[in-house]
Amino acid sequence: MLRNRKLMAALLLLAVSRLQAANTGDLAAALEKQLAEIASSCGGKMGVSALHIESGTHVGLHGSDRFPMASAYKVAIAFQLLSLVDQRKKSLDRAIVIHPADIHPEGGPLTQRFNQGVRSFSIRELLEMMLIESDNSAADIVLTIAGGPNAVTASMRALGIHELRVDRSTIQMIFDMYGLPLPPKANWGPGRYVPLIASVAPDQASAAQMRFAQDPRDTSTPEAMLSLLVHIYRHDGLKPESSALLMDIMRRCATGTRRLRAELPPTAEIADKTGTGPAGITNDVGIIRLPGDSGHLAVVVFVSEWDAPLASRERAIARMGRVLWDHFLSNHSSRDN
Repeated sequence: MLRNRKLMAALLLLAVSRLQAANTGDLAAALEKQLAEIASSCGGKMGVSALHIESGTHVGLHGSDRFPMASAYKVAIAFQLLSLVDQRKKSLDRAIVIHPADIHPEGGPLTQRFNQGVRSFSIRELLEMMLIESDNSAADIVLTIAGGPNAVTASMRALGIHELRVDRSTIQMIFDMYGLPLPPKANWGPGRYVPLIASVAPDQASAAQMRFAQDPRDTSTPEAMLSLLVHIYRHDGLKPESSALLMDIMRRCATGTRRLRAELPPTAEIADKTGTGPAGITNDVGIIRLPGDSGHLAVVVFVSEWDAPLASRERAIARMGRVLWDHFLSNHSSRDN
């Protein structure tokens, strides 16, 4: 009799488990259908990967396709720099003297402060400008301090991430975007780039930008970038204090207000990094904290080769963010964590 009860209990548990698995599969399929509908409206390429970190629930769309990272690659650069800090090979408090040749196209706040006479910044300040304002001059300085593109890619390989590669500085990428050879370093500096870029004929620029969008260099699959975000969140490869610093800086991202976070509640907490380039390249990658004890959502959205206005591309990313928020918030409560 006892054996029969145990058997019945085991069969009931198996039936419940299969039903839960079926329901989970149905929900994931429904979500991926919504994501596909948003992507189909863009007329270009869109890749999405999302993971509810605590439960392991995952959804994706073209997650194994390669996309240009643009400035989203600065997350990988930051990871490599902080790994050197953890090894005591670099110090965030070290002061770096800035020279005219360190000012690169689309430099942002570093260019402004340089023009105001400020000539020295700590590595921490440069890291913050790179991630918060997506400052390209700061990014290239940090990339050099971190050991260059090969060192960043090697750090990804050490994590087991093989589909994310960093190959160029931002100044090299910008000149490649316009099909221009990189001028000698002696000719770099404030005010020297606009005339060169303006000299490119529109048809030549358009062809160069499409080549850039299809270049395998400085690309990642959504899945690979998602893996990096999860490593950062879990303190894999970085000390907890370095991961916490990186997350804190990314929470202050100032360039993504119209992307993943745009349709989220005003109180939503997100640590993200954007990327924007020619030929419709529009990206946002980050970690969203769901309310209460509902866990954390790592999200990657890459867009490329879409000729719609930037505002339209950003609305599509914002819609992705909201759909993912609603789904995971409604289907993952504290009992799943």
